[in-house]
Amino acid sequence: MALPDWTVYLPVLCFASVCGGFYICRVFKCARISAWKNSPIAKLMARTEKPLFWIAYSLYTRTKLGYIFHKRQMRKARERYPAGHSRTQPTIINDIKIIPVPILSDNYSYVVIDTASNMAVVVDPADPQPVQACLEEEGVALQAVLCTHKHWDHSGGNRALKRRYRSCRVYGNVMDNIPGLTHPLSDKDTIDFGTRLRFRAFYTPGHTVGHVIYLLDGRAIGGPSSLFSGDLVFLSGCGRMFEGNASTMLSSLDTVGSLNDDTLLWPGHEYAEDNLLFAAEVEPCNVVRKQKLLWVLQQRSQRLCTCPSTLAEEKQYNPFLRSHSQDLHRALGLQQKQDEDWTSYKEGHL
Repeated sequence: MALPDWTVYLPVLCFASVCGGFYICRVFKCARISAWKNSPIAKLMARTEKPLFWIAYSLYTRTKLGYIFHKRQMRKARERYPAGHSRTQPTIINDIKIIPVPILSDNYSYVVIDTASNMAVVVDPADPQPVQACLEEEGVALQAVLCTHKHWDHSGGNRALKRRYRSCRVYGNVMDNIPGLTHPLSDKDTIDFGTRLRFRAFYTPGHTVGHVIYLLDGRAIGGPSSLFSGDLVFLSGCGRMFEGNASTMLSSLDTVGSLNDDTLLWPGHEYAEDNLLFAAEVEPCNVVRKQKLLWVLQQRSQRLCTCPSTLAEEKQYNPFLRSHSQDLHRALGLQQKQDEDWTSYKEGHL
């Protein structure tokens, strides 16, 4: 999710200033805390928590202005990256094909195909154009959209694909006001497409109030499971706590940590290099992290995609999945007090 530059953003702020006291009061009573990224003004407002930020964010998430911004970002990304921001390769697991589709400036959508039935499911199709091109190239019928959360850089293509594929269903959490939502989900709901594609949704708030992740069950396809994590967890990182607190986010991250180690991780953004550099500041002596960074630098020098990783890998170098690791505690200089039971604290979040 990104703010426009000043030339577009200032008129929006002017519009917000004349919306009247009634709307401002409504924002302060109802708006959840979140942020726009990749702009100096966004970072400034996020740091200082100015009321102007909450007004701007509310306009982005609650009005058509947000979608106008998103369409502008799509146009800019298509011009800058006509073939996508990264080069990707499909992963095939016993006739199930997972294709990362690079969209916008650093996002990934995922097309999941049962090649035996030519049936496809798409995760977070923010830009419908490259997603539809992938579907047409593969010659498959779109059955459903699995949306992790409401931000336009994950949900912006929902309605367009629903119009293009009339029988397409749109899944997500109703608390997040997902565009085009047809099938609301609750925690641990299962979704079946044919006999081989079985997904389980996990409610993981923190980044947004209704964030959901999707686990493709590996048992149904005779291989490892695949986790489509949206903006909850990335390679060596996690999403920002826009609409939750640290306890909420930790609980959601522990949900990921409880999954099988061989689970493949398919995140919503290409943040691997920056995240591993941050992890180096947190845990500089982590050898596995050093090796992974070298590999990622080599991949990114050729604009190659860095996903998937596995949860076994992530538990070795991702500081946000190692919050209960004593090695990380030592690296951070944390000491357990006599009256603290860290094991009990962890179990309370699982």
